[in-house]
Amino acid sequence: MSPAPSETVWEHGRFDGRAGPGKLLFGRMYEDSRIELEAFAGAGRVFSIASAGCTAMALAPHHEVVAVDINPVQLAYAQSQFAGSPGVQGAAERFMAFGRVLSPLVGWWPARVQAFLALADPEQQRIYWHQHLDTRRFRSAVDAVFSVTALRSVYAPDFLDFLPVRLGAVMRGRLQRCISCHPNCSNPYLRALLAGELAASSPYSGRVQLVHSDAADFLERQPAGSFDGFALSNILDGAAAAYRRRLFAAVERAGSERSMVVLRSFAEPAPSLATNRAADDRSALWGIVDVRPAASLA
Repeated sequence: MSPAPSETVWEHGRFDGRAGPGKLLFGRMYEDSRIELEAFAGAGRVFSIASAGCTAMALAPHHEVVAVDINPVQLAYAQSQFAGSPGVQGAAERFMAFGRVLSPLVGWWPARVQAFLALADPEQQRIYWHQHLDTRRFRSAVDAVFSVTALRSVYAPDFLDFLPVRLGAVMRGRLQRCISCHPNCSNPYLRALLAGELAASSPYSGRVQLVHSDAADFLERQPAGSFDGFALSNILDGAAAAYRRRLFAAVERAGSERSMVVLRSFAEPAPSLATNRAADDRSALWGIVDVRPAASLA
């Protein structure tokens, strides 16, 4: 019998795919936890990818949360966030910070960005965006930063192969979608993205159990029907098809009859994906925020 496909690109704890110790990848999560809170309303025990701990902390006042991560560095950071430590930059934040350093060169002066972030009306935001921020230099810079050549200097191929072509244009479109739907002034995810704010973790109530494990490995060891919800982040970005099948089988078995799944991806959605809630996610990054019953996974 061949061994179960357990390895994923996340197992190495690095974006670059090089040998060496794992690193802190995320100083915060760019995932709008309102999606999970709505999807899991009335649920009991829920499973979450730990990452920086943000989603687990948002869920903890309402649910018993088990937060799992394969990267021990990321797991230790999540624990520090639960204890109230200030956030620090991970590899993802350092990549975004590099782009913000160059932002004045494309007309994105700090005062102009802050004025944009203070707006509360999506129509005014759309007008401001087109008048002051969506410049030709900005579009060219984003296309260059998100080009395959630039991304290959930072990310391993497994993190890139599933991404849409002309990624710069796609990401600009997702940002415009966000500001056309959600007030900037009450959007912490947009502030993190455009201004680099890493707020200290907020006090939270409830309990979060942290587990160092691969998600599929952990779920396969749990009794059937153990969880009413699964916050899977974008764990399948860069994963092989065999691991996807294995994870989905583990989720279906470990889920209760009413369990729901929230699964994100940077990939573009299929036109037929009726369960996609990406437009409702205030982080402005995702192509897919799939919210569906665990029993419907395929």
